[in-house]
Amino acid sequence: MVFLDFEKPLEKLYEQLEKIQQVDEEGIVDMSATIKELETKIRNTRKEIYNNLSGWQKVQLSRHPERPYTYYYIEQMCRKFVELHGDRFVADDKAIVGGLGNLDGQSVVILGHQKGVNTKMRQYRNFGMANPEGYRKALRLMKLAERFNYPVICLIDTPGAFPGLEAEERGQAEAIARNLFEMAQLKVPIVCVVIGEGASGGAIGIGLGDRVFMLENTWYSVISPESCSSILWHSWDYKEQAAEALKLTADDMFANGMIDEIIKEPLGGAHNAPEEMAKALKRHIKKTIAELQEMDVEERIEARINKYATMGVYDVIPQEAVQEKEGK
Repeated sequence: MVFLDFEKPLEKLYEQLEKIQQVDEEGIVDMSATIKELETKIRNTRKEIYNNLSGWQKVQLSRHPERPYTYYYIEQMCRKFVELHGDRFVADDKAIVGGLGNLDGQSVVILGHQKGVNTKMRQYRNFGMANPEGYRKALRLMKLAERFNYPVICLIDTPGAFPGLEAEERGQAEAIARNLFEMAQLKVPIVCVVIGEGASGGAIGIGLGDRVFMLENTWYSVISPESCSSILWHSWDYKEQAAEALKLTADDMFANGMIDEIIKEPLGGAHNAPEEMAKALKRHIKKTIAELQEMDVEERIEARINKYATMGVYDVIPQEAVQEKEGK
């Protein structure tokens, strides 16, 4: 098991539990009562830690190396999945995966960022940072879904779109903007779920949907805490303060009306009980798709556009006030 900084009390308890279990297995002394007592203490300690997580701690959890990624959820949720490759222009971006899936008899198109489960695979997947061809592949598959009337599921988990020179040369901004334009008008239901990190245009490039959910210990923001700290304080040392100021947690996003619902994670995070998390995610997605399919197509598109048009808070300054200020 991998323990984060704030989980150190748990790490010590698990070390004690392991030693006691070894003694118990040797059969010299019956340690069952002590084991049970220690397991209860671990549960209570975990509850205490996870009931008081800061914004930065949730960011750390969203990046946990054992956290389930898109492929895991696809394998757990779908009876069958056929991956489709390439954008038909440049290449097949490994940072975004997508294809046709069978969700208990319902055909769907599933897209998502894939970071990789080890160092070699993370390099292969470019750490989940997509190039323009990744977003163009996603759009191609969404258009395929529209042609056959399949709902679209988008699983978001990225530190951002790839910022390299070659990505800009191939039209990174245009590719993301084109996806937003097309997704706003797509005739089939779109369900988006932030399963890990939701950073900047890299996330929103496949994040415009009829319903947008976040898992409990994820984040969604225009910028990462580290980058925000680097810009404002010229140092990464203030990332914890930046995380709080950005209001990037699932609770913050729900309170501000940016997402539709928070999906609870098992105690200890999605990585602590991945199968349980996958089942909960599948239930939410199936229920949401059923609700969206009952809506008229035009009604659904209009509701989707209005949803994003009414986001945010603004104030209109009267013309007289502007003229008065300019006169001064």
